[in-house]
Amino acid sequence: MTVDFVCGQRVPLLPVPNLKDTLDRYLSCMKHLLTEEQFNKTQNIVTQFGAPGGVGELLQSKLTDRSENMANWVYDYWLNDMYLNNRLALPVNSSPAMVFPQQNFKAPIDSLRFAAHLISGVLEYKTHLDDRNLPADYARGQLAGTRLCMEQYYRLFTSYRLPGPERDTLVAQESSVMPEPEHIIVACKNQFFVLDVMINFRQLNQRDLLTQLEKIVKMADNEEEQLPPIGLLTSDGRTEWAESRSVLMRESTNRDSLDMIERCLCLVCLDDASGPELSDTTRAMLMLHGGGLTKNGGNRWYDKPMQFIVGADGCCGVVCEHSAFEGIVLVQCTEYLLKCMIGSPSKLVRAASVSELPAPRRLRWKCTPEIHKLITSAADKLQRMVKNLDMNVHKFHDYGKEFIKKQKMSPDAYIQVALQLGFYRCHGRPVSTYESASLRRFQQGRVDNIRSATPEAFAFVKAMTEGKNSTSDTEKMELLKGAITAQTSYTRLAITGMAIDNHLLGLRELAHEMKMGKLEMFKDEAYLISNQFILSTSQVPTTVEMFCCYGPVVPNGYGACYNPQSDHIIFSVSSFHNSQQTCSAEFVKCLVQGLRDIRDLCKHWRFICIIKCLHHLCCQSV
Repeated sequence: MTVDFVCGQRVPLLPVPNLKDTLDRYLSCMKHLLTEEQFNKTQNIVTQFGAPGGVGELLQSKLTDRSENMANWVYDYWLNDMYLNNRLALPVNSSPAMVFPQQNFKAPIDSLRFAAHLISGVLEYKTHLDDRNLPADYARGQLAGTRLCMEQYYRLFTSYRLPGPERDTLVAQESSVMPEPEHIIVACKNQFFVLDVMINFRQLNQRDLLTQLEKIVKMADNEEEQLPPIGLLTSDGRTEWAESRSVLMRESTNRDSLDMIERCLCLVCLDDASGPELSDTTRAMLMLHGGGLTKNGGNRWYDKPMQFIVGADGCCGVVCEHSAFEGIVLVQCTEYLLKCMIGSPSKLVRAASVSELPAPRRLRWKCTPEIHKLITSAADKLQRMVKNLDMNVHKFHDYGKEFIKKQKMSPDAYIQVALQLGFYRCHGRPVSTYESASLRRFQQGRVDNIRSATPEAFAFVKAMTEGKNSTSDTEKMELLKGAITAQTSYTRLAITGMAIDNHLLGLRELAHEMKMGKLEMFKDEAYLISNQFILSTSQVPTTVEMFCCYGPVVPNGYGACYNPQSDHIIFSVSSFHNSQQTCSAEFVKCLVQGLRDIRDLCKHWRFICIIKCLHHLCCQSV
C-alpha cells in the first residue's frame, strides 16, 4: 500500500474491502429490516452479483485498480452522492449548526464587541492554518493514538459551494503568487458589507474591527440605501439557486458582489433580536434557518462554509456548509475560538491601530423584476421550512458518560442502543440507521456509515419491550452486552475502512461509469430501504458548553445529534411536522424512558451480581 505524509507522519490510503465480506455484512444488516419475501429475493440477487466470474468481481477488480491510482478511491463518489448531487435546500436539510452558550449582551455595543473578539480569533486561527502549524489531530476512542489526516481544516476558510443545475461544485481557492485580499463579509439587516481585515499591510486589531462593525451597523440602518434580501436566494433548492445566480450574473455589479462573497474568509451575521423566548430548542432552530424572512432568514449566505451568527439578543453560533469538512473539524475550530475568547479578555486598545480606516463597502445589487420574483419565491419556501421543522433539544440530566463507563461500556455504543430502543418503543419497528464514522485515518478520509440497527440491538429492544415480562434481567443484560459488542465491532470496521456503504457506493458508481445500466443489485428494494435513513445520528462531543444540531435526511425521519458529557447528555432531535409518522417530542420521551430503563437494568444486574457473590462467599465460609 502506498502512503502519503501529514506533518511528517505516514497516512495510509483507504483500503478496498473484500467483496464477499461486504455482501455478507449487507445481508446481515438488512435481514431483520425486510420481510421474509423481500429478504429471499435480495439474497438471490446478492448471490448472483457476487458469483465467481460475475459482475461483482469485475467491478471489484476495477475498484482495486482505481484505488491504486488515486489518493482516495471513494472521495469523489462520496462527495457527489452525499452533497453535491443533492438538490435540496441547504438550510435544515444539509447544513448543521453549532449553538454557542447564550450570551448576556446588556447593550447593543456588547454584541459588536463579541463579534470583534470572534473575528480576531478567526484571524489568529487562519494564521495557524496558513503557517501549517496547527497541532495534529490524533484518534480518540477506539484505536486511539492514530494520527489523522488534516486536509479538511484547510477548507474551513478557503472553499465555497457553487450551485449547479444538476450538480454543485466544491470550489477550493488555491494560493497564488499574488495572494487574494483578505476580507470578511458582514451581513446586517439582510445587507452585505466587505470588511477588509488587512489595511496597509497591517491586520486590524480588535479596536479597529469594532470601529468597522459600528460603521456597518449605521450603514445598514440607512433605509434609503437598503437593498432586497439577496441572501434568501441561497436558501432555495440548489437547482433553483443555480438558475437565480445565472440571472444575477447578467449584471456586472452583481458579478462583482458575488465574487467578493465567494472569495471571503467567512461570514459574520449580525442578527436582530428574534423574540423573548430563547430556549435551547428555539436557538437551535434560529441557527438552522434564521427564522425566515420576518426574522434573520435573509441575513445569510448558505454557500459559504463558515457563517458566524451573533444575535443582538445573545443568540450566537455558527452554521456550516457541510460538503467541505466534517463536524469534528467544525468543533475543533469553534472550541479554539470560544476558549480564546474566554481565556483572553477583549483587547480593545488603540495601540498599533490603523490611523484612518476607510469605511467598509456595501455590496450592491441590480435587481430586475425577475430577481424580485425569485426572492419572493425563495422566501416563501424558506417560511414553509421554518414552519415545518419540529425541533427538540433535551438535556438528559439523570446521568452521563461517567456512569456508562463504570458499566465498562462504550458511551457511544450505549447511546446508539438507547436510540434503537427509543425508536422501537415509539414506532414499533427497526429502521435503517446512519451513524457517521470518521475515515480521517486515511488520506482525504471523510466518513462511512456505522449501521447501528444491528440484529443484536433488535434482539435487545424486543426483550425490553415485547418480552419485558417474559425475559429475565440476566437475559436482558446478556442481550445488552451483545448489542454493545456488535455496535463496537461495526464501529471498528467503519473507522478502519471496512464498512459496507462506501464500498457498495463505489461498485455502483463504477457500474454507471462503465455504462452497465442500473444493476439488479442497486435496483433492488432492499438497497433502496438500506439507504433510506429514517434515523440519522451523530455523536458530536464538545469540551466547551455548546451543542450541534441538524435536520432529518428523509421526509419521514429524525435527525438525532448527541453530546455526551460527564454527568449529562445533550440530545438535539429534529423531524418534520408535515410527516404524520414522526414527532420529535414523543421520540425524546421514548428515548429518555429507554435511557432510564437501561440504567435500571444495569443497576439491578449489578445488585444481583453482588448478592450472588455474597452468597458464594457465605457458602465457602460454611
